[in-house]
Amino acid sequence: MKTILNHQQITLAIRRLANQVLENHVDSKSSVLIGIQPRGVYLSDRLYEAICKETTTPPDYGKLDITFYRDDLRKGIHVPNHTDIPFSIEGKKVVLVDDVLYTGRTIRAALDALMDFGRPEKVELLVLVDRRYSRQLPIQPDYTGKTIDSIVSQRVKVVWNEDGKDEVVLMD
Repeated sequence: MKTILNHQQITLAIRRLANQVLENHVDSKSSVLIGIQPRGVYLSDRLYEAICKETTTPPDYGKLDITFYRDDLRKGIHVPNHTDIPFSIEGKKVVLVDDVLYTGRTIRAALDALMDFGRPEKVELLVLVDRRYSRQLPIQPDYTGKTIDSIVSQRVKVVWNEDGKDEVVLMD
């Protein structure tokens, strides 16, 4: 097991990502931030908190459950969560947030689920960790905390304070 990001590095990455989002989304009224349930919400909660510290007009913030849009739903390994998007995304710029980008299949499911809430003007992807050489779909992040090269047999695990401590580890 190898630590990729420690608590301090995660905090700095989130602050940097928040500033990048603010830089590209000056008009917060036309932008929304949406965290993907379950693990992306830990990151999106912190990201939204960091954005709120930097601006008096933060974007709308929601949480998206993609369980029933997944292509591996029949395997029964996923537990449904709660979707909380109390606003329209019609014509908005959406920043979709997840912790790790691996094959791209979670993001594909999130894009499908997102369309049930309207047709956004644009969708951008923000991830804490990008495993860049493992994609099965042509999906790339717009905002990345850390890019790593890993082999298929390795696993990236993001541990949040809610789980014990902030840390990103690479496991063999």
